[in-house]
Amino acid sequence: MRSSLGTARGEQPERSYSIVRTAFVSTYPPRRCGIATFTHDLAAATGGGEIAVLHPLEQPPFYPVEVEHRIRKDLASDYVRTARSLSDCVDVVSIQHEYGIWGGEDGELVIDFARTLRVPAVATLHTVLREPSPHQRSVLKDLVDIAEATVVMSSAAADLLHTAYGVHPDRVHVIPHGVPSLPLVESATVKPALGVGNRDVILSFGLLGPGKGCELVIDALPAVVEANRAALYVIVGATHPNLLLHEGEAYRRSLVDRIHALGMEDHVQFVDRFVGKNELTQWLAAADVFVTPYPNMAQIVSGTLSYAIGAGRPVVSTPYAYASELLADGRGVLVEAGSSERFAAALIELLGDPGLRAAIGRRAYAHSRRMVWPAVGAMYRDLFASVAAAAPTANEPSAIPVINAAERELEPVAARA
Repeated sequence: MRSSLGTARGEQPERSYSIVRTAFVSTYPPRRCGIATFTHDLAAATGGGEIAVLHPLEQPPFYPVEVEHRIRKDLASDYVRTARSLSDCVDVVSIQHEYGIWGGEDGELVIDFARTLRVPAVATLHTVLREPSPHQRSVLKDLVDIAEATVVMSSAAADLLHTAYGVHPDRVHVIPHGVPSLPLVESATVKPALGVGNRDVILSFGLLGPGKGCELVIDALPAVVEANRAALYVIVGATHPNLLLHEGEAYRRSLVDRIHALGMEDHVQFVDRFVGKNELTQWLAAADVFVTPYPNMAQIVSGTLSYAIGAGRPVVSTPYAYASELLADGRGVLVEAGSSERFAAALIELLGDPGLRAAIGRRAYAHSRRMVWPAVGAMYRDLFASVAAAAPTANEPSAIPVINAAERELEPVAARA
């Protein structure tokens, strides 16, 4: 397994300064999606490039001016056409992968796209399933085999690629999840502007759905409130659009019902909207404790947890794979999954001990300095430059093009917006 550009951990990779024309293929703002935000920030941190969006047909096709290519998610011919177009104008293509954002069964159209490229690809994996279906395993394994380099955001994900998918460690690069470069501030200085000046704030944020595990914190609240009447659990974020499409607000209503049943109405606040970066930064700074009570122990990355330690917030979390790695060595508190009693005990201890909160927050903040976007962008730039330098030149032989099913159904639809 390689850290950044294959250097030993703790070593600084040599910086390359060549200009590498890069394309980023992913979801993209204004789509409300963590990977969209990640891609926007990654492109900015690496100096920009061509943007090709994976566009669901049911969403309005309005994007910022830097978006020059659109791939209609379930139209196979768009993948082939866009891959050919990008091959003519860039040196490297950065593919953001999560099964649900690509078209076809288990996002299999990413394979048609990657095989059609005539320039090297770097695949960043946002999901590595511990127990994939045979087809899911095949899609991910094929993508990793085609890509010139693969990036994951944790050692746990790199190990899983090796043990569950048979990927050689030398083909995998560990580059941390990027976070904004935020100052370390006292929560009390920020709370009044948000109307919570006299409260001890427990915070979670992100697109709301069952995977966030908010029930665990709500169930812990009666014991927390008995010890600390000022405790307030703030849940920031709109309902996940996919959940909203299929189930409406049923999940949020179930949380509200749970809160009422426990008599915790005065101790939970919903910020029921997709918040921008400035407001999100304010809420992070105002948090006394951040929580990620996720039920899926195999989760190998969490943008929200990354943001929290980037803001120097003390964290209480279930011990899913990414949290166990990121919060090691006293950078957070891990609590047994499913135990509201132990979650309550951890929250009571932290809320009652400002010195402990500060110490944990400082350790987390110091660790996160390698995760700020300028540092992460430099790692990606080095990787892109290395991959581009190793690619065959126009005078060298290249692989025989693969003719796939998508090419046989090409239709005259422009790939550029």
